[in-house]
Formats: sequence, structure tokens, C-alpha cells
Amino acid sequence: MNRISERLYQAVQPIWEQTHRHPFVTGLGDGSLSPHTFSFYMKQDYLFLLEYAKLFAIASTKAVDLETSARFAKLQEATLNEEMALHRAYAERFGISAAELEGSQPSFVMHAYTSYMLKVAYQGTLAELVSAVLPCMWSYWEIGKRLAKADGALAHPLYGEWVRTYSSDEFGELAQWLIDLLDRLAADSSEADRARLEQHFLTTSKMEYLFWEMAYREELWPIR
Repeated sequence: MNRISERLYQAVQPIWEQTHRHPFVTGLGDGSLSPHTFSFYMKQDYLFLLEYAKLFAIASTKAVDLETSARFAKLQEATLNEEMALHRAYAERFGISAAELEGSQPSFVMHAYTSYMLKVAYQGTLAELVSAVLPCMWSYWEIGKRLAKADGALAHPLYGEWVRTYSSDEFGELAQWLIDLLDRLAADSSEADRARLEQHFLTTSKMEYLFWEMAYREELWPIR
């Protein structure tokens, strides 16, 4: 049976191509993104990562073998410390205090996105959980690699560190591990199960796009 990751990669291309063309993402690459907009994004993404890390803790308890359980625990630690350290460093550079960062008001999109993933994590199988969390890591890796090819993107004084982080081999290895794990978990699954994994993957990929849009608009809630 074909690898589920190949099926998901093909299915998500229309969504990811829109993401690659989004003005927030292209602004990271050419340096045209407003620092104020980026600051708004960093606050929301910081809150997002606090919830995202919980998913790895849940995954660790759902894993049936010690190696996978330990790897998810390590992913949680890397998210809370290494990835969030990037956000704290950016916050300091942009004059955002730790209290302001952690006390930011969460947006509707952040709420909706993380709530969906947590629902899947609590109610679904480990494979379903992975299919829901994978678009975040995989799409960031894809974005990072593409932006790294843009002239000056890696060396940009404001956004170069972001591009270097998500285009790095280290981040790519984490994404590839999740991809390979999903392939193993879904190797003997039925078509109905595979369709459910694809639905989760496409749903959170759409939420990823909406997160960029929310950040670009600096929109907490779609209501005045």
C-alpha cells in the first residue's frame, strides 16, 4: 500500500501553494513584512506553542512503545524550550516583555486551531493525532526551505533567524520523523481510516493558512 504521506502531500498542494504566496510568508522572505505585524504573530504563535506542546505530551501517553513515547516527550521539551526560545529572543528584540508575551489575548483562529487538534488528540488514535499536528511542522519546513532560496532571506537582520530555524536540517529531521511515524502507523489501515487521517491533515492545513491570514490582518476576533 502506498505511503499515506505521499497521498497527503499531493492532496494538500493547493492549500500549501496559497500559503507560500501569502503576503505574510512572502514578506518574511523579502523582508517587507511590517515589524509590528511580525510582533503580533510572535505573540499568537507563542500562545499556540503552549497548546501545541500539550499535544506531544498526549501523544507520549498514547504511544505503545518506549522509543516513540520518549521521542514525543523530547519533542515537547524541544517545543517548550528551543522553539519558544526563538520567540522569547524575538520578543526581547522587539521590546516585548515576558509578561506581555505570556499575557497576550489569544485570537479566535488560535483558539479554533488548537481546540481542534486537542479534540483529535483526546478522542482519536495516535495516527489521527499525528495527522492533525503534522501540517504545522511539515509546512513550516517547506516554507523555511523555500524562503531560504530567496536572495538575502537567511541574512535578513529581522527575519533571517526565523528562516534559518525552519529551513535547518535539525528542524527538518523532526518533521521527517513525524512523517515517517505516520506512514508506519497507517501502514495497515483501512481506506476509511486513511480518509479520516487525510481529513484531519487538510483541516489543520487550512487552519495554518488562516493563522497566517489572522496574523497579517492583526485580527484577534472576526467581529468588532
